[in-house]
Amino acid sequence: MADSRNSRAAEEAVLAEVEQTSTALRDKARATLGVTGDTDTESFRTLVREHGLSYYPVIALGLLLAAVSFQSYAFTVLTPEISGSLGISIAALAGARALYQLAIAIAPLPIAGLSQARAWRAMICVGTGIVWSVITLTTGFVTSLVSLIAILCLDGLATGSAYALHAPLIVDSYPPSTRVRALSAYSAIGTFGQALVPLLVGLLASIFGLTWRGVFLALGCASIAMALAAIGLRDPGFGKWDTERLRAEVREEHDEAATTGLSADDVALGFWEICRRVLLIPTNRRVYAGFAVYGVLTVPLGTFISVFLDYRWNLGPGQRGLFFSAFFGIGVVALVVYGGRGEKQFRQSPARVLRSAGLLLAVAVVFIALGGVMPVLVLMLICFGIAGGCIGLLHPMLGISMLSIVPAQMRPHAQALAGIFVAIGGSVGALLLGGVQDQYGVGGTMVAIAIPGVIGAFIIASAGRFIEADLDRMIDEVVEEEEIRRIRRSGGRLPMLACRGVDFSYGQLQVLFDTNFTIDDGEMVALLGVNGAGKSTLLKVISGVCLPSAGSVRYRGQEITYLDAERRMRLGITQIPGGRAVFGPMTVVENLRSYGYTMAKERGSAGRAIESCFEAFPRLYERRNSLASTLSGGEQQMLGLSKALMLRPKLLLIDELSLGLAPVIVGQLLEMVRRINADGTAVVLVEQSVNIALNLVDHAYFMEKGEMRFDGRADDLLARDDLLRAVFLQGAGAAR
Repeated sequence: MADSRNSRAAEEAVLAEVEQTSTALRDKARATLGVTGDTDTESFRTLVREHGLSYYPVIALGLLLAAVSFQSYAFTVLTPEISGSLGISIAALAGARALYQLAIAIAPLPIAGLSQARAWRAMICVGTGIVWSVITLTTGFVTSLVSLIAILCLDGLATGSAYALHAPLIVDSYPPSTRVRALSAYSAIGTFGQALVPLLVGLLASIFGLTWRGVFLALGCASIAMALAAIGLRDPGFGKWDTERLRAEVREEHDEAATTGLSADDVALGFWEICRRVLLIPTNRRVYAGFAVYGVLTVPLGTFISVFLDYRWNLGPGQRGLFFSAFFGIGVVALVVYGGRGEKQFRQSPARVLRSAGLLLAVAVVFIALGGVMPVLVLMLICFGIAGGCIGLLHPMLGISMLSIVPAQMRPHAQALAGIFVAIGGSVGALLLGGVQDQYGVGGTMVAIAIPGVIGAFIIASAGRFIEADLDRMIDEVVEEEEIRRIRRSGGRLPMLACRGVDFSYGQLQVLFDTNFTIDDGEMVALLGVNGAGKSTLLKVISGVCLPSAGSVRYRGQEITYLDAERRMRLGITQIPGGRAVFGPMTVVENLRSYGYTMAKERGSAGRAIESCFEAFPRLYERRNSLASTLSGGEQQMLGLSKALMLRPKLLLIDELSLGLAPVIVGQLLEMVRRINADGTAVVLVEQSVNIALNLVDHAYFMEKGEMRFDGRADDLLARDDLLRAVFLQGAGAAR
């Protein structure tokens, strides 16, 4: 008993050391990520020289971003001409653009998945750049709505790399103290391309007399040349300037050299697990709403502005080209001016960047609405010019806010999801603005954009409340992971499973609050408390059925917080839920076979495991061909417990095993739990009967209202009537 107590105390001390290291390094880690609380920063040129870097990644990716806009914005300017030449209505063209946005929405995630395992993002960017350049050239050969839709969809699919990989490559190519300026410069080059395309379209159509087909041929050739100019781009690797440096700081804190730790392949997050993880970050959920509104303000709005300029002000292709050139050109100027200021904003407080982004979005949509109703051409141009400057700043502001709080290898997925939200905003915007135009004309579409825009502005600004906490959470994850690796390399012992600071909510109802829980190999632990205390929810978080909003779950030192439940089962974590833990429409044998599904590669083992279940529970053998729904409560629990006998997990979670059962049946079940534990399986038992639980287990935890109130040796707590009364009598009174 003394050895067990000493072991648990040593493990708790190790976990406390992990938390202390995370807290001690947090301010230093924030500075490493470029958040220092002040506004002092050196020039971009000085920092680039100091670190031996070049401007090539920004320029190359900026050229690719400019090239990706050629097809889209040429289409925007030439919409009236394309409509007349092909005999396609404006509504049909808007629908084609909606399909284009859908293709853009589909493309980024596969691109992110392709780059997940290996750092070959640069090669993907250059290759897809050449593909979409050829597609731009091919647009000049379309002859019908069907071929036009095909070209637009192919272009949308090819441009997925720009939405998924460009910004993460910029972030990984430059140190955090330069990233806002690097992203601003990248966006400025891309926006300059957007400004250049309408001007080129106007010149080619008005001065050189090219038809819209000739314009696309010329732009396609230019786009191919720009894509080839980026052929020297290289991938710097994931997290070179932040994640890896945070890990190095942990080693420096303990004066330890880098060594190779244990493989984490078994718990590495898969593609969809990473996407889900990114979407669980509170800041990101609000930033993605901003990207959706940004999507409305780009492609579909541009199409309707082009029609607005043609119908309302009788501007031809050349004049419309000049308008869009000025519209995006003002955005370039705004980005050049903002770069240094934005770096200082982010350095002082990332929340300021998001609040400023929300304000700029609100200003942009208000001036777009004013521009739609202005009776004087000059005033209309001024309104749209102000809006263009504000819109131009949104992308780097939202991008740096999102990518700074996401671990390095998840950044392509985060950026891909942002691209999807941009595309969703574009698709919905095209349908929304098309409906408004039918009812209120093109001027009405300009006014209507203010409604979703202002709502989006408030959502973005509200993200400022969460970003610093999310930044610290990302820092803690990296630091704690490296600290645990260090402890394991040095021979330190960690608990089999450790939950630290876990929060969980069902919608708006928070159930778990900063919950800590540990269990060691072969240990049997009881989790006690009144109904509604959060016991079952904690088991679901451990087994992966529920994902926490904060905190971590570590299994044998590896983080499994966001791992899917089926993968945790393969790691050796199995849960027997409360109530009917069986498949009612299936027979007993079919239930057992379903439990043995994970043993498919060892079919003989599955058969032997079923036989061992029948030996342990003869009553199940008698009813082997009966439907599980016809079994008694005790028989159903026997069948549920057979899952553990078959799978032989390393950690078994049992929820309310004795609920509603006769004492004789409970005794049989508990004897089987002892047998499973004696074979080396650690057991967490949520049990209604305090006496049964404390007489069965080694260690017990008491929960109340989602928080851990007490924990200690079972025999010690069994003698503490004051603790039992504190938890159960007060908890029951609160429940009433």
